[in-house]
Amino acid sequence: MESSDCFIETRGLSRQYRVGPAEIHALVEVDFHVQKGEFVAILGVSGSGKSTLLHLLGGLDTPDCGCVRVGDRDLAGMTSMERTIYRRTVVGFIFQSYYLVGSLTATENVALALTFQGVFGAERTRLAAESIERVGLGLRASHRPNQLSGGEQQRVAIARAIVHRPALLLADEPTGNLDRATAAEVMGLIHQVHRDLGTTVVMVTHDEEMAARVADRVLRIRDGRLEGAGGSA
Repeated sequence: MESSDCFIETRGLSRQYRVGPAEIHALVEVDFHVQKGEFVAILGVSGSGKSTLLHLLGGLDTPDCGCVRVGDRDLAGMTSMERTIYRRTVVGFIFQSYYLVGSLTATENVALALTFQGVFGAERTRLAAESIERVGLGLRASHRPNQLSGGEQQRVAIARAIVHRPALLLADEPTGNLDRATAAEVMGLIHQVHRDLGTTVVMVTHDEEMAARVADRVLRIRDGRLEGAGGSA
């Protein structure tokens, strides 16, 4: 893989947690490369370390040792404020739980994310409306979360994650709370976003069949160790 194509790189990435007297090795010397514009799915059971890896890539956590680079940014060396700016400008997050504000409409939930980007007024309204349309919820834009189905709420969460056109989209079990048919629709939408916007996507999931359907590359993580994690051929 050409170095110019490498958008994400980790070397010797490790993270440990202490739970009472026990020391949990969540990640163990992970070497990981992702090309710009690639869609990588990471499979693993609960507790395998996949969410820890995603949190480190997203600047939500810091490693105990090793390096993690996204673009030209060294996340391990960032200050807390630098990580906050990185999360707001470079990364879009999709989680299993939707984390929508119940008192806001779908469009208002998306627009709220733009507030943290410093986007206000007519521009914020326009971008939020475009993002809601992109996920197919134009007719539900004025509905609040309790008026939306689980699949629709996740679509709002996706619209919020991509409204600022992030270079990196991180998805943590994005279909975990959905039935099979709705999960397939949501996964198809994430794949469409990846294709249309050229966004680099790293998704962790336990659903092997669905991951194989949408991702360019599927990796496995077991006991904190990522298998076959080099770059694409």
